[in-house]
Amino acid sequence: MEFGQEIDLKPFSEKVQKLKDAIGSVIVGQERAVELILASILARGHILIEGVPGVAKTLLAKMLARLINADFSRIQFTPDLMPSDVLGTSVFDLKTSEFRFHPGPVFADIVLADEINRAPAKTQSALFEVMEERQATIDGTLHRMSQIYTILATQNPVEQEGTYKLPEAQLDRFIMKITVPYPSFDEEVEILERHNANARLAQLTDIKPVISKEELLQLFEIAEKVYVEKSLIQYIAAVIQQTRVSKSVFLGASPRASVALLQTSKAMALLQGRNFVTPEDVKTTAPFVLQHRLLLNAEAEMEGHTPLKVVQRLLEKVEVPK
Repeated sequence: MEFGQEIDLKPFSEKVQKLKDAIGSVIVGQERAVELILASILARGHILIEGVPGVAKTLLAKMLARLINADFSRIQFTPDLMPSDVLGTSVFDLKTSEFRFHPGPVFADIVLADEINRAPAKTQSALFEVMEERQATIDGTLHRMSQIYTILATQNPVEQEGTYKLPEAQLDRFIMKITVPYPSFDEEVEILERHNANARLAQLTDIKPVISKEELLQLFEIAEKVYVEKSLIQYIAAVIQQTRVSKSVFLGASPRASVALLQTSKAMALLQGRNFVTPEDVKTTAPFVLQHRLLLNAEAEMEGHTPLKVVQRLLEKVEVPK
């Protein structure tokens, strides 16, 4: 799309506002996390949601899935979960004397992978193909997923017993890692007041979808048409290059990360009501696109650095285009 070409953003803005209003009727606060998740969905990416127990990670993921009129499934990851429990299995049919494939819960439009870090590497590997190519090859047969196929995964950062570190190759397939923080004081008060008032709290079963599959596909197309100047493309490339030359980073971001940063920046611009990307869009999304893709060296970790802080520091080193 050329700069200045008009896109009618009114229908888009109305849909986004309906999404935010519906989420706000159930979940208090978390506006930034919600915005980042919406940007990830518009960029056609899978999302890793991290937070301590009780901050509504699973509720937020289920809420978003319910607001989209699409097939939904939930996988509760456990240490004894097998790949066939995720992908499905072939069962011999005595009537036809043939094997019939019974699809697993991964076959849906939106899949909630709850506590994804509780499954071992063998089960995690079952998601590699379906996350990257939106298809699954089972017993030599190729099964394609829908155009809106999205995995929303949650994980707990503090529990160690019964958890497994996600492989770097799998982490790289998540377009963003989004942290759901504790509520602020005022938000905590509002949560308590809602419960103390004994008012009937909004239930997920009361929530009706506000976006259809077809409308979501239209939003995808609008996001793809957002204009990006060449100087901003070079800015994104420079940010990615910084992760590869930083003395604090052992393993930098891949080209997949640069594409993810481009797509999420376009989606973020759209959420702000613009049909063009600004440096601020890149700076807003970069920490969440890159933090789970970087491996820090031992010295940086000993000094207490985190990937998120390293990304924020690297952004300060790159000259912002005017």
